[in-house]
Amino acid sequence: MRSLQDTKFAILELAPVRDDQSVQFSLHHALELARHAEQLGYDRLWLAEHHNMDGIASSATAVLLGYLLANTQKIKLGSGGIMLPNHAPLVVAEQFGTLATLYPNRIELGLGRAPGTDQVTMRALRRGRQETEDQFPQDVLEILHYFKDAEPQQRIVATPGQGTHVPVWLLGSSLFSAQLAAKLGLPYSFASHFAPRMLAQAIQLYRDNFEPSEYLERPYVSMGVPTVVADTDQEAEFLATSAYQRVLGLMRGQSLKLKAPVKSMDGLWSPAEKMSVDSFYAMAQIGSKATVKAGLENLLAKYDVDEFIFTCDIYDTEKRLYNFDLLMQMKLDT
Repeated sequence: MRSLQDTKFAILELAPVRDDQSVQFSLHHALELARHAEQLGYDRLWLAEHHNMDGIASSATAVLLGYLLANTQKIKLGSGGIMLPNHAPLVVAEQFGTLATLYPNRIELGLGRAPGTDQVTMRALRRGRQETEDQFPQDVLEILHYFKDAEPQQRIVATPGQGTHVPVWLLGSSLFSAQLAAKLGLPYSFASHFAPRMLAQAIQLYRDNFEPSEYLERPYVSMGVPTVVADTDQEAEFLATSAYQRVLGLMRGQSLKLKAPVKSMDGLWSPAEKMSVDSFYAMAQIGSKATVKAGLENLLAKYDVDEFIFTCDIYDTEKRLYNFDLLMQMKLDT
């Protein structure tokens, strides 16, 4: 069985906005986390694209990546992901090609096929465009083409972008992207940090159908894992109430700003809502270092993934950074 030491550790950052702080504070904290992750030895940190959500500040993903790249030294940074139906493939290729030209071998492009927002905002994002999710495979192929060396007489050349060979990942929470990633021979990251239901089926489908490519010789799988790690199980359970309130807000169509932890969720959610939050966080690892280490080892035994990509919705920024300290200690102590 794969050990934690043999498993890559990464971070998925949504630049969470606290209810008592500004968006600017969140963006600066994203850089603080990137620097911290680099110092700790994390393999990569990705930003997620979401729109019209008051608690998530990473909507202009490529712009924020430029800020992080300019102020870090070596950690790989990327998108987890760019929601491709919202964008013209050429524009995405030029944005990430620019980043790759400025910061060689440090930028990665994870692509998703969902809008990352509600229907009204989706229409605002796609104004004047007719693209739908059904075009996703063709759009992925187009982006891959823009990153390759230019062909003779190629009419549209991504500048910058052409010849940068930016690594491309496919992301998903269903079987569609797993099948496409297998067909194209691309690495695959499953969004089990919020939609874990089809994780095992998607991974199996991807591995069974994987076709080696110029990008990858064998299947490579990453899975999202929400984490709240603290010195004791009791403290972690207390800190996790911020994450529970955030998901509750999502389910109710309310604010997604991070709220301070509470002593008990009793009275804040109904039994049905608690079940929904528990389902949302089915892969979450909450507890002390020993508790979470055992939980991660169980996930490895069950899914045998190549990489964990961790999310964390802890309210206190220092405790949030400490969460990632404790996770890396588990890997190094193995």
